[in-house]
Amino acid sequence: MTLNLVQTRVWRDGECVGKDFPLADVSEQVKDENALVWVDLCDPDHECLTELAAEWSLDPNAIEDAVARGERPKATRYAGHAFVTAYATWFETDDVSTLGVLDSRLRLSRVSAFVVPNGIITVRRDDRFDMSQVVERWEEDPALLTPGSGALALLHGLLDAIVDGQFETIETIDDAIEALEEGLFDESARTREIQQRTYRLRKELVQLRRVVLPMREVVGAVMRGRAESGRDKSPVLDSLYTDLYDHVTRAAEWTESLRDMVVTVFETNLSLQDARLNTVMKKLTGWAAIIAVPTAVTGWFGQNVLFPGVGQLSGMIASTIVIVTSATLLYILFRRRDWL
Repeated sequence: MTLNLVQTRVWRDGECVGKDFPLADVSEQVKDENALVWVDLCDPDHECLTELAAEWSLDPNAIEDAVARGERPKATRYAGHAFVTAYATWFETDDVSTLGVLDSRLRLSRVSAFVVPNGIITVRRDDRFDMSQVVERWEEDPALLTPGSGALALLHGLLDAIVDGQFETIETIDDAIEALEEGLFDESARTREIQQRTYRLRKELVQLRRVVLPMREVVGAVMRGRAESGRDKSPVLDSLYTDLYDHVTRAAEWTESLRDMVVTVFETNLSLQDARLNTVMKKLTGWAAIIAVPTAVTGWFGQNVLFPGVGQLSGMIASTIVIVTSATLLYILFRRRDWL
């Protein structure tokens, strides 16, 4: 059995009476009906989870989901427990120098939870999600940490911390899109850079939506499970889960609007490129027309035939006047029509 990090804690009547005790003592704590137990496992192997499954009567399918890679956020009810998977999100800020211009800065950390009547087991794939913030949320309202409603109170604190992190990530993407919109009309901005930033934001938003949108189903399933079980009648938890569901709904709707914003930025950038190209073509056409006038005049006067003024000063003056006058008239005409 291999474990990188284990945290344990037990509450009785809302008071923490033990923490960081050996994993071998968990089975004794679970037998106490008045105790509320939390076990946190960081990157455990399959053997470790199998042993806990035997002690806590966990479904083997839930164990497979906890160790499998690429699982989507979900909430599943089994005979004696529930299984929940969600993803914490944040943006990489410490080592962005190693990232390419198109590499995603979004980071995900999967957190799973086995919820039993008198406890919860959290399983993390890595230690990038800080559980201390979750513990602080739990201890803000110790009255909820009692057998019966305590396990769902622990689950709420976990999901609430994850959803808050997702909100911060969404807000970061929103700010980045607004900055990108402002740069669209900056004449000094490079088109290629805007395209790269737009593509990266779109890529990051797609990744984020994959873990944010299913959260409505996750929280909704937990709320339905509470209602159907009939064991937990806490009105405080009712309001907490209702508020949590409102948060995940707002997060999902926010990502929808951000997707539309990214599409709008992409289409606007293409339209501006077309407009700039048309402007360049008009200027090139205008100058080509102006240059064509002296070319035509000098070609006429350069004919190898005799005509009035050939080889004389008057002929040179006349040709110069025609060239300057014609070019000036064309320049004024094109300027008025905003071609130059």
